Amino acid sequence: MTLNAELRGLYEARHQRIPAEADAIMKRAGEELAASGQAERALAVGAHAPRFTLPSATGRTVSLDALLTDGPVVLTFYRGAWCPYCNIALRSLQQHHADITRRGARLVALSPQIPDESLSLTEKHELAFDVLSDVGSDTAKQYGLAFDLPADLAAVYDKLGFDLQRVNGGHARTLPLPATYVIDRDGTVRWAFVDTDYTTRAEPADILAALDALA
Repeated sequence: MTLNAELRGLYEARHQRIPAEADAIMKRAGEELAASGQAERALAVGAHAPRFTLPSATGRTVSLDALLTDGPVVLTFYRGAWCPYCNIALRSLQQHHADITRRGARLVALSPQIPDESLSLTEKHELAFDVLSDVGSDTAKQYGLAFDLPADLAAVYDKLGFDLQRVNGGHARTLPLPATYVIDRDGTVRWAFVDTDYTTRAEPADILAALDALA
């Protein structure tokens, strides 16, 4: 089963349990975000990847410059540990982590949540790659991925038990679009996946193919 087939199955199962009013708000917000053109304005293939230095879940400080000294980087942006779709996507990346490293690349995941939340996620899924905290979404903004949740959707998330104010360090309404970039050693984006639909993610097979194309 592909990653997106698994995500679609999760969506269909969860969709049936969400109250109609909340579902309508979520659907409308998704349509408005798609129509905003933000995905088209995000960092694209051929661009130079903005540099960053961020804390990891394990207390280290990780910079893109340092990562690139070892080889290409696969950089994936996710919403947070509270998002079930992100959990499945990260678990899938872990399953393909060895395939990525065999191609000489480093895998890094980045979200706006605080390091303690990233650590819990890392331990839960036994992630062997760096999970970084972009509190305030400054890096996501540089990549053109950050957006603010509409107030009614933020209220829905609160009712669903997603305490974004806490896990995002006081930046409750700012999230990144789901995105994955393959960045070559000179810092150029060679492959990109960006989507306003948080239930859709980059397929690991496509990431591996992009890395193979660098050889």
